[in-house]
Amino acid sequence: MQKQIKKMATNRTFTMIKPDAVANGHIGNILAMITNGGFKIVSLKLTQLTVADAQAFYAVHAARPFYGELVEFMSRGPIVAAILEKENAVEDFRTLIGATNPADAAEGTIRKAYATSIGENAVHGSDSDENAAIESAFHFAGREQF
Repeated sequence: MQKQIKKMATNRTFTMIKPDAVANGHIGNILAMITNGGFKIVSLKLTQLTVADAQAFYAVHAARPFYGELVEFMSRGPIVAAILEKENAVEDFRTLIGATNPADAAEGTIRKAYATSIGENAVHGSDSDENAAIESAFHFAGREQF
């Protein structure tokens, strides 16, 4: 009997609504912007990263000067993790969230509307198809990905 493997769609991306936006009550508005932007939410959960989780998720930044602050920030409160689906998902979502610095973000983007600083910038969005798959698998078991 051949084992059937669920194929991950290439038109998927991963996002987190970060602790600042969750604490400020922006979950509903951000999810509305996402769905109004043409994205289908295929996995969604409210969760909280432990310090070890945040260290593992952001390990690529371990040598950067902001790493400790990033880990502390991302583990300080609940997040909303989601897998989104749309044609050209990664690039289109990066456009929807806007620049990392909300002062530089375009009008109509999530970060322009809800980020308060470069460090507390409301949402995370995967930067490549490869990272979207890795980040999705970090937060969601296979049976949680629809």
